[in-house]
Amino acid sequence: MNLFKHKQTLPQNPNNGKAYDADKLNKIWLAGGCFWGVQAYFARIPGVYETIAGYANGATEKPTYHDIGKTGHAETLEIRYDADKVNLETLLKYYFKIIDPTVLNRQGNDVGTQYRTGIYYMDETLLPTILSVLSDEQYQYKKPIITEVLPLQNFYPAEEYHQNYLEKNPGGYCHVDFSSLNDPPLTPLSKYQKPDKDELAARLTNLQYQVTQESHTEPPFQNEYWNQYQKGIYVDIVSGQPLFASGDKFESGCGWPSFSKPIESEALYEKKDLTHGMIRTEVRSKNADSHLGHVFTDGPKAAGGLRYCINSAALRFIAFEEMEKEGYVEYKQFVQ
Repeated sequence: MNLFKHKQTLPQNPNNGKAYDADKLNKIWLAGGCFWGVQAYFARIPGVYETIAGYANGATEKPTYHDIGKTGHAETLEIRYDADKVNLETLLKYYFKIIDPTVLNRQGNDVGTQYRTGIYYMDETLLPTILSVLSDEQYQYKKPIITEVLPLQNFYPAEEYHQNYLEKNPGGYCHVDFSSLNDPPLTPLSKYQKPDKDELAARLTNLQYQVTQESHTEPPFQNEYWNQYQKGIYVDIVSGQPLFASGDKFESGCGWPSFSKPIESEALYEKKDLTHGMIRTEVRSKNADSHLGHVFTDGPKAAGGLRYCINSAALRFIAFEEMEKEGYVEYKQFVQ
């Protein structure tokens, strides 16, 4: 391991001193580079009560730290968690916050097969959840995710001096950024699905259908949200996927709702639009593939310089006071 100094202050562990029933804990094994930081990170997620740093899925029995570069083992963390307090989906969302799943045999400053990323399981019923989160995470990357997903073949606890290493050595090397522990995991994008064509036709107005499904544009200054500045969020009218927050909405003079940025960049994708004799960048929602509008580079410079010019007919507004009832409580953090 490259012994760079750990620059962060370890956050408090909310699980310290909490009673739990060890017989009711579930298990998952995660490889995410040097296990020192991975262990300290997951120990601080509420509902994770036991963690063991070790070596998984290698070719030999009882390897030592000095063997694993040659034995095929990965530095891996066994996580024992109370599924009533934190589910596997949430744990995996946190996991992907601290790794780069597109690189092979490397995380942070550490290089070698022992530093590959992997999700290992013993319970086959966990596999659909693992694959669902993996599919959802792929939206955030242009490169393919190469994190391996395999049954656990073997796991050997690491030497005692590796266990809870950063608790014993607060200045030790760590490649993990602990700040993401403050980010509540958001509902996976895979939740927001596009209904079938018949349901859409029955549920949407003619204008909403023409805009989202046929890439039409509604009239400027004659649409629902162009001059509304109520506190809340705007979601895809088709799938309900959160798209924009009211605090990022501004008056652009164009006659359509304008936003400086989306809530989550991975919620959108862009396409070149050559229609009407112009060269523009179209914006669509990722899951439902709804046509939303276009993005331009004439937005407020202080907010990044972008202007997302969006059709009101592609959106549904949810007032801040209604967000919890509507199932968007975790998005309140984005509303100012």
